[in-house]
Formats: sequence, structure tokens, C-alpha cells
Amino acid sequence: PPAGVRTARGPGGGGGGVSGDLSRGYPVDRLVQGGGGRGKAVVAVRAMTQVIDAGKQAALLAPTEVLAAQHARSLREMLGDLGIAGELGAAEHATRVVLLTGSMTAKQRKQALLDTASGAAGIVVGTHALIQESVSFADLGLVVVDEQHRFGVEQRDALRSRGTGETSPHVLVMTATPIPRTVAMTVYGDLEVSMLRQLPAGRSPISTTVVPAREKPAWVKRVWERLVEEVAKGHQCYVVCSRIGDDEDGDDGVDAVGVADEESEEEEGRRKPVSVLELAEQLRTGPLRSVRLGVLHGRMPADEKDAVMRAFSAGDVDVLVSTTVIEVGVNVPNATAMVIMDADRFGISQLHQLRGRVGRGDVPGLCLLVTDALEGTVARQRLDIVASTLDGFELSRHDLELRREGDILGAAQSGRPSALKLLSLLRDEDLIERARREAQLIVADDPTLARHPGLSHLVSELVDPERAEYLEKV
Repeated sequence: PPAGVRTARGPGGGGGGVSGDLSRGYPVDRLVQGGGGRGKAVVAVRAMTQVIDAGKQAALLAPTEVLAAQHARSLREMLGDLGIAGELGAAEHATRVVLLTGSMTAKQRKQALLDTASGAAGIVVGTHALIQESVSFADLGLVVVDEQHRFGVEQRDALRSRGTGETSPHVLVMTATPIPRTVAMTVYGDLEVSMLRQLPAGRSPISTTVVPAREKPAWVKRVWERLVEEVAKGHQCYVVCSRIGDDEDGDDGVDAVGVADEESEEEEGRRKPVSVLELAEQLRTGPLRSVRLGVLHGRMPADEKDAVMRAFSAGDVDVLVSTTVIEVGVNVPNATAMVIMDADRFGISQLHQLRGRVGRGDVPGLCLLVTDALEGTVARQRLDIVASTLDGFELSRHDLELRREGDILGAAQSGRPSALKLLSLLRDEDLIERARREAQLIVADDPTLARHPGLSHLVSELVDPERAEYLEKV
């Protein structure tokens, strides 16, 4: 792999690179990428405990309250008696895991802020609430950003500025969104990169099948029979929809980039995408009436969402009908099957992340992509690609081929469209790698480019003040 990019066979490999970063006397930024179930959480926990052992704190920034609460629960479970400082049965050198979200009561928030400011909390997990001015850390040593593409550079920079020591905290950004190597090298040029390619020991593979509803409607009936069979075996299942209900036109976190242009191909005969509320009612009174059904979506109050996820995690719900709020971070090893309705409405990366919620135990996972897209259309081609491989990095290359290259990370990441005219992120991978190495050597030897006036002038012409400010924050 190129300089700065580390390919790890599993979570141990990625963790080794992070451990070395934390031992350095200056702040290091690292991007850890790998599909669902590749062990990113293990890498993050190792990093956070190493920082706590050094007497500092770690903050974990999550994009949603559901995911933040899930992370907090998972951390407490993994740490055991090491994560319950101040409670009966706590280990001698235990720390405290604190959750901080916008929907907490005033009393809960006050206690969380006190624990964070005093240093009693070694790990602080939260949403955008962590970035607020009222949040103060005793000694922040590590910032972990989960699903970094959900946050702007300014938000990550705001949390990093909470460090109170002489040096800024280390930053570990994690993503399950597959990013082509060339994009990682160009957009995240200042970050060390670890790629987790293999499944951890004991993790099962996932088989993915496209269910063409318009061409083979009988297959849809078989989909629901398959879920009943999984429940009969003692397993649990997800059903994912792109919409919450009939009263809204939008979605609940669907990545539709690259999808809209395809819809004109086959508008005739297309039904309206099914919603969570509509489908849940149909399943309750129809093919899944014999199972315990739960509903989860982004419009539910935080306490209700948490209660549903707790019930599903505890095995009290057999089938969870949900929007994409379960896309990342949700870890229920007993969940073995997922049905994604109107799968053509989702992007390649999002489909890959969603199916990563199953097959997290010792039983192989099953993902069924239900679609009205006809054979031969671009929409169907995307689904066939997802079904053909579990390699997120291969999928990212296909994604890049089907999208405009400037859209691969979304406009929100850089605030500007791609300016590439002659360079191709796919075709010119070797050239980009060589250019990156050369640039690193030049900057290491001449940080201000004083001895390279021509290059300095070219950079100043290409990078406007707004872009320069962005690059400094990255």
C-alpha cells in the first residue's frame, strides 16, 4: 500500500497503528475504514483505554442518539468492572463511561457535564451536544469520530479544540463507508490511514440476493416466509424502509446520491416506496402476525427509540421494521437476516453498511434486496454489484464509476464540487500515489515552500482563502 496507508488483515492490525500514534509526543490523525463488523469498535476501545491509562480522557462523537446510546452500552459491556467507577463492584483502576445527548433531562445533563469537567468520566460518548461551549473536559487526549462523513470539518475541529493540555488531542476517525484508496489519499492526505479488510475471527459471512418484485412477485411472499423461519430458529431480523410514513415526502437518512438520475428510466409501473408505518401494519396483520414486531425511526422520541433498541438487543423483539437509523453501530449478534425494501432507492455504500448489521455472530447472515427496478437498468445494475461482493473497497470503486467523481464523499465534506478535469481518481491511482509521496518529501524538507517559489505560487493560485482554511482544519 502507499505511504500513510496501512492495510490490516483484522482489527489487531489497525489497532497496532493507532497504538503507535498515541505513543508519539505530538497529535496524530488517523482514518480507520472498514465495512460493518470489521472490528473498528475494538480498535477504538483499545485506543481509548490506552489514553485513559495515561491519565487522559477520550471523547466519542456519534451522528445519532440511537448510535451514541448503543456505543455507551457497548463500551460498558466491553469494559465490565473497569467501566463502572464509583459503583459497587468496580475494579481498582476503573473509569466511568458517560453519555451526553441533546434529549437528556436537565438533571442528567448536569451530572454528565460535572463528570466530564472533573475527569471522573474517562470516556464521554455523545452526539453534537459534545461540541457545545458548555462542555468542558479535564484533560482530553483522544477524539474518536464515528462515521466521519456525517460530520463537517468544523464540527470535528470544535471538539478537538476542547483539549486543555499543551498539545491538541489525537483524532481517530472511523468509517464503514468504503472509500477508494485514491480518495483517501487526496481528501485525507494529512491522515494516516488503516484499512480493515478481513472479518474478525468468529464473524460469519453474509449472502445477498436481489428480489425482483415486479418480475417475480412470488419471491416477495417467500421473503416473509424466510423471516418466519429465522425467528423459528431463535434468530432476529431487520426490515428496512426508505420512508417513515405516508405524510412526508422526504426520507430518514437515505443516501440517494446517484439514484435520482435513474428514476426516469422506469417511472411507469413504479409504486410509491413503502414506508415503515405502512409496512409494519401490513406485516402485523399479514405474513408476520406470528412474530413480535417492533418499529424504529428517526421521528420517535429519544427514550422510545432507546427502549425499542434495548428490547431488540435483549431478544424481546423478533423483527424490527426500521429506517436507516440502524445503519451503523448497532450490534445485535443474534440478528441474522435483513430485508431492504425499495433497495434501488439506496446508494451502494449505504446498502453495504446496512447489511453489515447481520452476520455479526456465529451464524451466516442473509440480506434480501427487494426492488421494482427492472433487469438492464442502472438501478438494477447497482444492486447486482452489491450482491456480487462483500469487499467494501471493490464496491467503492464501482460506486465511483457510477457517480460523478466529485460526489463520492458528498458536497458537505469539502463545501465545493470537484475541480478535476484531466485527473481520474480511478485511472490515475499510481500517479496520485507518486504525487502524494513527492509532496510529503517536499513539505517535510521545506514546510513554507520558500525554496520552491514556483510551486508556492501555483498552490496559492489553486487554493482560495476559504479552501485554505478548510485544509488547515483537516
